[in-house]
Formats: sequence, structure tokens, C-alpha cells
Amino acid sequence: MPPPRERLDPRRAAVVHAEYRRPLSPLTGVQRGVLVSLRVLTLAALVLFLFRPIVILPPAGSRDAIVPVLVDVSRSMRLADADGQTRVARANLLLKNELGLALSSRFTTEIYSAGEGLAPAKIDDLAADARRSDLAGALAAVRERYRGQRVAGIVVLSDGGDTGRPDESRGSGGSGGDAGGPPVFAVGIGSPDGPRDREVLGITTSDPRLDHSSVDLHVTAVSTGFGRTPFALRVLGNGQVLDARRVVPPADGSPIDEVFTVSPDPLNPTVYTAEIPRDESEPVAENNVRSVLVSPAGRKRRVLVVEGAPGFEHSFMTRAWASDPGLEIDSVTRKGKNADGQDTFFVQAGAGRSAALTTGFPAKREQLYVYDALVIANVESDFFSRAQLAMAADFVAERGGGLLVLGGRSFARRGLSGTPLEEVLPVELNDRRGGIVRTALGEGDMPAHNKLTLTAEGETHPIMRIGGSPDETRRMWAALPALAASATLGGPRPGATILALTTAPGGGVFPVVAVQRYGQGRSMVFAGEAAWRWKMMVASSDRAYELFWRQAARWLSSPAPDPVTISVPDAQEPGEAISIDVDARDAAYGPVADATVDATLTAPGGETRTIKLRHADPASGRYTAALGPEQPGLYRIHAEARRGTTPLGAADRWMYVGGADREFADPRLNEGFLRRVARNSGGRYVRAAEASRVPAWLQAAVPQNAAPERRDLWHEPWAFGLVVLLLSAEWILRRHWGLR
Repeated sequence: MPPPRERLDPRRAAVVHAEYRRPLSPLTGVQRGVLVSLRVLTLAALVLFLFRPIVILPPAGSRDAIVPVLVDVSRSMRLADADGQTRVARANLLLKNELGLALSSRFTTEIYSAGEGLAPAKIDDLAADARRSDLAGALAAVRERYRGQRVAGIVVLSDGGDTGRPDESRGSGGSGGDAGGPPVFAVGIGSPDGPRDREVLGITTSDPRLDHSSVDLHVTAVSTGFGRTPFALRVLGNGQVLDARRVVPPADGSPIDEVFTVSPDPLNPTVYTAEIPRDESEPVAENNVRSVLVSPAGRKRRVLVVEGAPGFEHSFMTRAWASDPGLEIDSVTRKGKNADGQDTFFVQAGAGRSAALTTGFPAKREQLYVYDALVIANVESDFFSRAQLAMAADFVAERGGGLLVLGGRSFARRGLSGTPLEEVLPVELNDRRGGIVRTALGEGDMPAHNKLTLTAEGETHPIMRIGGSPDETRRMWAALPALAASATLGGPRPGATILALTTAPGGGVFPVVAVQRYGQGRSMVFAGEAAWRWKMMVASSDRAYELFWRQAARWLSSPAPDPVTISVPDAQEPGEAISIDVDARDAAYGPVADATVDATLTAPGGETRTIKLRHADPASGRYTAALGPEQPGLYRIHAEARRGTTPLGAADRWMYVGGADREFADPRLNEGFLRRVARNSGGRYVRAAEASRVPAWLQAAVPQNAAPERRDLWHEPWAFGLVVLLLSAEWILRRHWGLR
């Protein structure tokens, strides 16, 4: 039985009640009344403020409105094309004289410098020394700083050179326009014609034509203010002059495109620089130089070839690929059937990969995804199961691999139409008008059908570039014999590119070579048959056949990522905050959210430091870090990922900082940007000579017959102070009178 409960003694309870009721120090009636009054006032104030009372105030005058003034202090403001002054000096003069005096007499003005960030400034301290001008970011910061305050408008004094990185959070195009904020009144400083200037507008690299031994550099330059005076254009590789040309502009201010063919180091990164020697009359030399990085080729690219039957095409094609030191070829060739009626295959593969190919095609994603490109050559669509075709489509779209489909059997009847691979291919398969079109061998002197003809895109595409120039490439293709057959495929899909065409006996024109980007990867079709003629029916010294197939395999396989990849932004500048992303994936290229990623950064001087990565998204395998490399030059990023004790892979990425100076790109007054910012915000744009009109526009932007101002008392600082004061007074008096 539980023990009986103890009953409360009434006498003991009375003693306790009396003891607690008795104050520690006797209070007079006045003291007790004061404490009760303070407590009641505190509770009444809290209850009152919970009802959100407001006070009605008369409308404020325009003198109480704030006008933030943003002055561009980037390096481009040093240029002396503003009425004989530097741009920043012209902005200073405006603030000291007509514009500044008129604004300060009507509004409360606050001056800020706008460069790499936003900072309060004084007129006499403005200097054009900021590395870049993030005008859109500065406008966004001003709006945030004065949110909820009475702002008549924002005045911007700038040359319009917004060289901050685009940010989606700033609005469309990163222009800084915001229809919901105060209007922006932009004052353009400088000349819209700009100074005399020669500039390298851009330098880009094409896909390597073969083994990274030959790359085309596309250089775009412009000469403004010099008429058609010739100038020198040089290309340097790692500081050594490789080529120099004398360029004659077609007209003053017209862009010039030049192509330089260079051979980068296959084992080490190469920095190519295009430069124009500075003319004595040029005030800007920073834009005369641009650089681009060509990274080393990296590991061999693995290609899986699935061949429907042995033949000349298979032999010559795989032989051409096997001779490429940058490729690793695994092949599966169907030989026939065994006694049980099952297909048998001849497999040639690297160590550890042949077992997965004994049935003709990999059965698992991780077995297929070890390859960078897949070639389906002369194989009927019903050879594959639907699951295998879906896996091949994902190989291109998700893994980022390349796919090449060729051979008459691959396109016979309905071919791959209606299968998961149909959308991957660059041409339509369901609108064809015929089967295989054949030509006779003895019709070489006649206008031959199935003769390959390059399109304009094909003349410059890295797959078809078998000559040193587009003209030579065209001549070499025209000299090759006709194909024995060609499949009459449909037209290109949206976004696809036709590189070569052929003519059927009925006069129809059909694609022979077509490519497209699909998802993360690339795809290609070759509709011809007996391309081995380009090897057997030409001189033994002719290498067109080998170049074509090796370049096709290179183009398809090169972009395929590894399980661990590093991503960095393009065109970094010293001191610029950038994000480095590392993606960790497993063998099936699924994201690994619980990976451990170690990364290091090697600076141009050789110093190596650890990069601290954080998980960008708990559900993804992306890890990111923010960096701000201060020193220009070549950086190397190395990352290794593992899941537990199981390695996922490693990656290296080279990054070149300081390849271009965006601050001096097109040094003219950028009126288009300033007009767009003003228009999007409801403001107006004016040149410096008419800056005196801005105060009147601001005055008109302030409501003259505004409604009375409604102010919430709960948000007033004195409301919080009143409650604190009442509570503090009660506590102090209680302590003073001996109460606890």
C-alpha cells in the first residue's frame, strides 16, 4: 500500500501567508501608492502600444527630403575628356558649384563614392583610384540604406562604365534599375565619342583540331580616332612573341577579326596574349592587351565503339582513333551468333573494363559512365533494349558524354525513331523520304551523288578543319571521293548545326554531318557509308580521313567531366571576389552530399594554401569557397574528394587572373547604361553640361500636396524608452525603500 499523504496543517499555512505578506521594510501609504501607480502605468503603456496607435503629422517639406549623391571613383574617371578636365575633376566641380549648391539649398544631400563598394565621402577627398565601378551594386546598397526614409531621388555622376560582375539579384541585366525605389537622375561625365584609342576587344580559343596541337585564337580589335592608319597586332605565348601582323582597319571604329593558329603545350598551361603597341597619342593603354588561358590536355579520353559487324569502316576508323595519343579506345564488334542463336562479340578493351562488354553493351550506368564518348556504328535499334537506349541518352544529357551514330543500319527503316535516343540526335528521324541512296563507283567524272559539301559552319568547325585555313579545308574536302552511300535524314533540330551536306539522285539535299549540344554533352551523326574511300582511294600521304575521325572523337569526348570537377568564373581580375565550386559525384555521376573534399590553391609565386570549402546545398554534391586573389598571374586549384575511405576522384584546374582590364573596355561615356538606369527607376538622364536641370527634376519628384504623414508610435525610440524608464523607476524605488 502507498504511504498515507501528509495533511496540511492550517496553522502552518497561516504563518507562511503572514510571513510572505509582511514587507521586508514597512511602507507608507504614499510609497505604496507610488509603486502601484508605476506598475499600472507600465501595464497601460504596454497595452496601448499593442493596439498599434498612430500619430498624424503634417506633410514634410522638400528640405527634409534626402538626396544621396553617388560619384563614380573608378580608374576610368581619370580620363581627361570632360571639357578639358579629368572626369573625376569635372564631377568635383559640379558638386562644388551649380549642382551641389542647388541641391544643398533644397534638400539634405549626402555624398558617397561608388567604386568597388559604397562609402561616405567628402567632395575634396574624391579620387579616381578604385579598381572597378560596381554602379549597380552601389545603387542597390543606397536603396537598402535609405529604405523607409523620405528620399527625393538618387543622383549619379559617372561615365557609365559598370564593371561589376552581373548579379541576378540586381534586376534584369544587372542595370541597377528598380521601379520600386526612388528615381535615379544620372549625369554623364565624359565624351560619348571617347578618346583616341586602340583596343583588343576579345581573344577566344576554338576547340582544338587535334591532340591540342593546333588551336585557333580569334582576336577582335578596334581602332578609334586614327582613321584607317595601320597598326601592329601581336600574339604572345607565355610572354614569347609568336606572330605579328600589320592590320589595316576597314574604317575608323570598325571591329577587326584576326585568326592566329597556335600550338599550346600539351602538358603545361599556356597563356596567350594579344596586344597592340601603344601609340603616343593614346591616353589609355590598359585595354591594348588581353590574355586567354589554354589548359593542358589532361588525361586520355576514353571512347567506347559498338560495331554491328566487322568491316572496312570499323577497321580504318578504330585504327585512326588508336593512333591518337590522346584517346583510349574500347571496341565491341558483333561477330555473329552461337549455336544457341545468341550474339557473340569480339571485345578489345582496357584492363578492368572488358568484362562489362561481353554482352555487347554495358549493363550498368557506372560501367558506361567510365567512358567520355560512345560510338554506335552500323547497329540496328532493336539490338539495344529500351533501358540501354535510355541509359545512353542519360549518358549524354546527365553525364556530359558525347554520342556518335553512323552507318546505314543505324538509320534503316525507322532506325532510332521513337526511342529515347531520338531527341539526342541533331537531326529529325521521322520525316525522311527514302532509305539508303547508292552511287556507282564508275561515275567519278559525272556530278556525283553522295559527294560531301561543307556548309559555311562546317568550314570553320573543329571537326571538319582538315586544312590550315577555311579555303584549304574547302579544297581538300572537294578533292575527296564520293561516299558509297548516304542515309536520307531529316532536317536539323533547333540549335543543331549542319556541317556537311550531300545530294541524293532525286535532287534532294540531305545532311551528312550534323552536331548539337544536348543537356550536358554533345551528339553527332554521320549519315554516309564507306568513308574508308577517303583513305583507300587517295594518295597514301593524304591524312584527311584520320584527321576527320580523330577530330570528331576529340570534339565529342573532350568536354565530358570527371566525377570530381572544379568550376571557376571567366575573366577574373585581381582583388575581385570569386566563387570556386567543386562538384563531387560517384561512379554513376550521382551527387555525393556526404563527401569530404580537400582543396588547395597554388599562387603564381608557388605558395600553396588550403581552401576551406563549405557545402553549397545539403542535397547536392557541390562544395564552394569564396576567394579574392590579389596577385595577377596563373593559379592552380587541386581538389580531392572521398566518401568515407573510398576515393571519388581528384581534379586540377588552372585559372588566370588579370587577363583583361574591364575598367577600360570601351572607354567612351556609356550613355546607354545611364539612360537605362534612369528610365527603369522613373528618373532622367542628362549630360554634365546640363546638370543644373537635375534639382528642378528632383523638386518635381517630391510631392508638393502630400497627404499628412502617418507614423506608428510603437516604432518610435521614445516608446521603448518610456517602458524602460517606468520599469527602472519602480525597481530603483523598491531597492531604495528596502524591498526586493
